[in-house]
Amino acid sequence: MSFIQEYKYIVIPLVVWFAIQNFKWIYEYIRTGELDFKRVIGAGGMPSSHTAIVSTITTMIGKQEGISSPIFAVSLVFSLIVMYDAAGVRRAAGKQAKLLNTIIQTPGLTGLQISERLVEVLGHTPVEVIVGAVIGVLVGLVI
Repeated sequence: MSFIQEYKYIVIPLVVWFAIQNFKWIYEYIRTGELDFKRVIGAGGMPSSHTAIVSTITTMIGKQEGISSPIFAVSLVFSLIVMYDAAGVRRAAGKQAKLLNTIIQTPGLTGLQISERLVEVLGHTPVEVIVGAVIGVLVGLVI
């Protein structure tokens, strides 16, 4: 048995994550014309790599163990929590960071001293989450 076959539930999702994270900086370059290599390791952006990873694992488990298995149920619930977090909680935190960065930079509005800006791209739009889920399910079905 090969390494990839033996550790497929770890290797395949990591390959998906790596591919999507590399796609993100290329996509951003095409969209904006600016090279931003922080996109390789950063959160947020099109598509959601977190969603793709959990969707890939869940689909692989569903294929292997069946959709009525307890491990599939655990994986599915975990996946839904990750997707909700990406499109809900982390997206809201990113919006708040953007607003706070704007407030702090407004002259005369605040006397706060800041050493760095808050990270604004944290979460995902629903479309970014859906695209990540579709990629994950397709990869999980093909593998």
